[in-house]
Amino acid sequence: MSLISQIIVTADNELRYPTIGELQAIQEYLNTGEKRIQTISTLRDNEKEIIQKASKAIFQIHPEYIAPGGNAQGARKRSLCLRDYGWYLRLVTYGVLAGDKDAVEKIGVIGVREMYNSLGVPILGMIDAIQCLKQATLELLPDEDGRVIASYFDFIIRGMS
Repeated sequence: MSLISQIIVTADNELRYPTIGELQAIQEYLNTGEKRIQTISTLRDNEKEIIQKASKAIFQIHPEYIAPGGNAQGARKRSLCLRDYGWYLRLVTYGVLAGDKDAVEKIGVIGVREMYNSLGVPILGMIDAIQCLKQATLELLPDEDGRVIASYFDFIIRGMS
């Protein structure tokens, strides 16, 4: 749910108008819209580069994943891992666009531990993978944009922990 939707739903549930603080939050959200779209566009346009750097980093940290018997052994299993990287990167962009971590939580955090455990994917490895994805993403962005993006990756990491 976007920041604006959250404010409207909260105010309506409490049978009141939005507060000055809530209206200021909406104004800030609208004022940063162009910047958020530019940041998301950068991530979208550089998705392959980000995923390539992140995958290289995770397989250096955990070479056992691509070794015989590893979770990412062979082209098929490795492509599934990289697909997840793209999915998490998109998930971060959805959160930035909405200005809220609610979508990130509902789509990418709730139940994620159970899913990876049922697939036999080490959760600590996924946490490392998201950290590598975060680092590869931050290398492309100015510090100010990076701080915003980093908070969404950190939210996912905390949700997996």
